[in-house]
Amino acid sequence: MDLELHEGTSVYTSDGKDVGRIERVVLDPTSKKVTHVIIRQGFLFTEDKVVPIRLFASAHDDRAVLREDSGDLDALPPFEEKHYIPAYVMEGREPDYTAEAPGPLFWYPPAGGAYYAPGLYTAPTVAGWPYESGPRYVERTDQNIPDDTVAIAHGARVITSDDAHVGDVDEVIVDSQSHSATHLVISQGLLLKSRKLIPILWVSTVSEDEVWLGVDRSFVDTLPDYEG
Repeated sequence: MDLELHEGTSVYTSDGKDVGRIERVVLDPTSKKVTHVIIRQGFLFTEDKVVPIRLFASAHDDRAVLREDSGDLDALPPFEEKHYIPAYVMEGREPDYTAEAPGPLFWYPPAGGAYYAPGLYTAPTVAGWPYESGPRYVERTDQNIPDDTVAIAHGARVITSDDAHVGDVDEVIVDSQSHSATHLVISQGLLLKSRKLIPILWVSTVSEDEVWLGVDRSFVDTLPDYEG
């Protein structure tokens, strides 16, 4: 049976414990294989986790169940991790060390002397005195998913080859044996939503927020509404 990966679907262990909710599906845009599923924090998870697709025993009717041999779920990596990187590294340049500011340092008064106060010991001309004058740091968020894969967001815009926005990603259908995506379910409309089943073979380019099709709008318009 295919796996129906829908945002918000409840995920349970084989013995019925609530793990969390499906947040995103991680797809290799070249092979069209699903490698992982991002599970939003829930009863067992205190942060969003990256769960290998092979751990899913079933997923349909708004309920997904993990395999009995899934192992220690707490050991799974978080989806995103924050790092603090020197700004010059992020900007691809050398650090701005000069004769006046030769690198990270702290300034202290002479041994046995009092700390800085008006009229006592003039502080050296170092930016940021009396604090460390080291490089600026930039926050960077990394995703713990395989290289060359994309964590498709629920609601990602689906665009045809003639630049028509024909709907938004609602669900990814995956072959449970090969783990290859077979179809995207897209939703259309604002109030009275309809859904259509898009063959994965029509997909040409994938990013987190957009899926581009290799066919024009007329192909999508001829598809019947999907009731699954």
